[in-house]
Amino acid sequence: MAAERGTTTIADEVVEKVAGIAAREVPGVYDLGGDVARVFAAVRDRIGLGEGEGESANRGVSVRLEGRTATVRVTLVIEYGFVVYSVAEKVRTKVISSVENLLGLEVTAVDIVVDDVHVEDKDQERTGNDEARAADYA
Repeated sequence: MAAERGTTTIADEVVEKVAGIAAREVPGVYDLGGDVARVFAAVRDRIGLGEGEGESANRGVSVRLEGRTATVRVTLVIEYGFVVYSVAEKVRTKVISSVENLLGLEVTAVDIVVDDVHVEDKDQERTGNDEARAADYA
């Protein structure tokens, strides 16, 4: 972006972060990222590396910038019980609005990939604790 006294460059990561935050605000979005991204995040958490604040926000979002236009791709995990098409459309609208209003870019497309559906596990305590489950069989 050219200005009277210099230029402004917006990094892809900034657009990814804004789009990721916008997508997470939509009801019905459980998480962002595909299976591989979520597995790596879980491994990093277990070994104590964790994610930086920015890594979590833009995981599952990729951007292609060409001048003042942006094409965004968002990979979603939807909560079970929400209408997938409705959630995807709300994410698309929210991402376009946020990127255009906050960054002054024109969004030409927001492509959405629904990678998974999250189902809340009611028996999480039982399935997560093998010792306790084994004690029931003794």
